[in-house]
Amino acid sequence: MAINYKIIIITIVVIIGLSVFYLQYDKSNIDNKKIFEHSEKFFNFKIETENMNLIELPIDSIFKISGLRDGYTIDNDDIIFSKFFFELDDENLLQYDELINTDEKTVVIFPLFTAAAYNEPGFYNYFAGDCNETCLTVPLVAFLRTEIGGNGANILQLLNYNFLSDIDIDKNPEILNDFDKVILLHNEYVTKKQFDAITSHPNVIYLYPNALYAEIEINYEQKTITLIRGHNFPEKQINNGFDWKFDNTHPYEYDRECNDWQFYEIDNGVMLNCFPEEQLYKDPSLLKTLKEL
Repeated sequence: MAINYKIIIITIVVIIGLSVFYLQYDKSNIDNKKIFEHSEKFFNFKIETENMNLIELPIDSIFKISGLRDGYTIDNDDIIFSKFFFELDDENLLQYDELINTDEKTVVIFPLFTAAAYNEPGFYNYFAGDCNETCLTVPLVAFLRTEIGGNGANILQLLNYNFLSDIDIDKNPEILNDFDKVILLHNEYVTKKQFDAITSHPNVIYLYPNALYAEIEINYEQKTITLIRGHNFPEKQINNGFDWKFDNTHPYEYDRECNDWQFYEIDNGVMLNCFPEEQLYKDPSLLKTLKEL
């Protein structure tokens, strides 16, 4: 029987009623020895693909998209790739001119803390009832994965956006004052210092719903983060750990198609009304709007 080479982007795993998307990049793509170093100005991460056995995938996008040649499964004649890697395509250089960031006063916040929260064993094992509160303290090991907006991070890096990390802001909240526009990815888990700094900035683009959802604290000596409040912890009735009135988790986090995307205004910026992990590489107009906001 011939195989239908339909590319399915992500596999859904349901944990306590939440759809958690596991599309992990190799953790070696982020140097965990350096993530604790407060950057002079920008946080840099690099995706190393030289020694990977990649195959270019026939996905309609202005980017070249590859997957690991042996990194797929077959389900009902569909090929499911678990990891995607993005590159600029020389055939689309003119189009990139409209999308590439040229503003040094714009910065993206890389969600290191959220990446750590999704590692296992960790927070979600506790939420599922598989372990006790010891799972609410996890090592700070970063994965470039879809739960944190991994596709978005990869694409915005290609388009010349500068990045700060969670640690940069937690150590020096005033650093956001250096920028006219701050873009969040899926920064779900943040410290109180981060929350205050981000919500005090006058122009934040919340590119993914469910940002600023739960409060964590970081232990720099132990290199760990611990959940403090949120996600029905320490009491079941607690949802947003900061009781933030602009929380847009429901229903927007679960709109993964993102066909009717739009930004809407809140007190300190704008929010997107869907989870754009696919739309960011399918729809150049979303990237153009992001640049122009």
